[in-house]
Amino acid sequence: MPTPLPAKEAPKPEKAAEMMEHLAELRSRVIRACMAVACGFACCLIVSKHLLGLVEAPVIRALPEGSTLVFTNLPDPFFMYIKVSFAAGVFVCVPYVLYQAWLFLRSFVRSQDRSLTAPLITFGTLLFYLGAVFCYFIVFPAAFAFFIGFQSAELEPMLAITEYVSLFLTLILAFGLAFETPLVIVLVGLAGVRNSSQIKKFRRYFIVLAFVIAALLTPTPDPLNQSLMALPMILLFEIGVRVLAHLEKTRRPPEEDEAVGRAA
Repeated sequence: MPTPLPAKEAPKPEKAAEMMEHLAELRSRVIRACMAVACGFACCLIVSKHLLGLVEAPVIRALPEGSTLVFTNLPDPFFMYIKVSFAAGVFVCVPYVLYQAWLFLRSFVRSQDRSLTAPLITFGTLLFYLGAVFCYFIVFPAAFAFFIGFQSAELEPMLAITEYVSLFLTLILAFGLAFETPLVIVLVGLAGVRNSSQIKKFRRYFIVLAFVIAALLTPTPDPLNQSLMALPMILLFEIGVRVLAHLEKTRRPPEEDEAVGRAA
């Protein structure tokens, strides 16, 4: 007779309870982050007209003199104010959102690394805003000048505000997230998933991955925008590996960390 297959071991109650506790905490952190974004949205809605002017500025400078953005549906301007205000609320609340994310993730790192809250939040916030600034002042002027340069006497640019605002917000958010590469590498190292030496061996694969991510995050399929995202990501990968290697040198070995925990 065939040998019966062994029954699968049921999950331990402790692990199930721990998983439910993590899910409950994740829900709480997400709710708090969403409430902060809602407050930021309400505040930014007051100055939505000025915010929309900042959004329009890069393409207005690239358009021929006298050209403006247009809208084809009556509600479009109203919804553009809403969309820009919401995006601005997200940008304003980035430090708090990162703080909530760290409060959830810190249970997965060693006790001695939990004191890195302020440096990691500051590091992540600066990286996100650096990506947005890089996109606004470097990527947009280069990309808009390149594409609008194809105009001719028979081909005049007439940009709809709905498509432009969607493109603007998608790109600037994508660059902000892409510039978080060093923070992700540091968190992976602090969580003990991989150390700096192991991550460094992943370099050749990350170069390919950076261009794949750039192709997925950038809404335009042109190589210019993709290269302007992928190349900084490769540089930031190297920075993240070096920051993690420095943290590893300053950390106590696991045996010493456990001894300190028992002594406490």
